[in-house]
Amino acid sequence: MGGRLISLGQRLIGCPSRFSHAFLVLDNGQIIQGEPGGAKIYSESDWPGAVYSKLPLTDSQRAAIVAAGRALVGTPYSWLDYVAIGAQRLGLPFKGLRRYVSDSGHMICSQLVADAYASAGVELFPDRAPGNVTPGDLARLINAR
Repeated sequence: MGGRLISLGQRLIGCPSRFSHAFLVLDNGQIIQGEPGGAKIYSESDWPGAVYSKLPLTDSQRAAIVAAGRALVGTPYSWLDYVAIGAQRLGLPFKGLRRYVSDSGHMICSQLVADAYASAGVELFPDRAPGNVTPGDLARLINAR
């Protein structure tokens, strides 16, 4: 159900995508994902058929991204972030919206991925406010099919 709502939301804000989830590959066959109940680490094998990025990174960048991802374990999930991202993209004039979307105290799955990269000095979306990223945005970034 959540995936369908996310896909619908992405369509409504003008960035349709068949991708409604994102996770960060760590090391040792593990991934971390933002989810209701807080970000958790799982086995990569739990996601057969997943699409992976091939972004050019140095070994030190990869290590820093993994460390940043591990530090996000337990970060609360926030469905409200989807609403806030949508409102921001639609240009709705809600006071404090940019600050709310940029707050890393709560994250949706795609924000967790982008935040780990940003913490390692790799800005995936330098033209946007931090946190203004959906699973579909990440899929487009890596040309996922």
